Amino acid sequence: MKNYLLTIFMMIGFLSFGQKLQIESGNTDFLKDQKEVNVELKFDDVKFFNENNSESEYLKKREKEVLDNPKRGAEYWKTWIAAWNENKNVTYLDKFIKGTTKSKKIKFAKNTSAKYTLIINTTWIYPGYHAGIGIEPAKLSTILTFVETANPSNVLLTIKTDKVKGLSGKNDFVMEYGRIASAYESTGKLLGKELK
Repeated sequence: MKNYLLTIFMMIGFLSFGQKLQIESGNTDFLKDQKEVNVELKFDDVKFFNENNSESEYLKKREKEVLDNPKRGAEYWKTWIAAWNENKNVTYLDKFIKGTTKSKKIKFAKNTSAKYTLIINTTWIYPGYHAGIGIEPAKLSTILTFVETANPSNVLLTIKTDKVKGLSGKNDFVMEYGRIASAYESTGKLLGKELK
């Protein structure tokens, strides 16, 4: 029985290993008296899959898959790419902010005049998949950089996240942008929990 319990705890440890934050530099002292932090999302040099495809390479591959599918086609692709851009430019940041609510002392918001800004640099995405009964969650790696809003070159804290899974069941797991949005929310939850 002891060995069985030990195995379970070890498995839980392994499963949660990729769900941690790693402080690369700085500390949280500057946040002590802060009520609000501005948040921005950057999607400039993101890589996809283990092959580290660029976003344009990923989208070309996705477009070919859609256009080659006789049940989908050009109209479906127009809808898909519009939804992708909406998620990338709006939803992913909104989901991250939603995830940060565990940090009740600090409110994370976009377009505020807060003294400090958190820049979310998206570095790597595994979109996951949904194949009927088989579902694989998205995974997301980011670098979270806290800077002085008036002087962005003044970096106060850098945190790395590695392969955080989108685990929320409330998102649309059929489409990859729903799974990725869930991974942003999970990243926000990790940060909120850490700051709490």
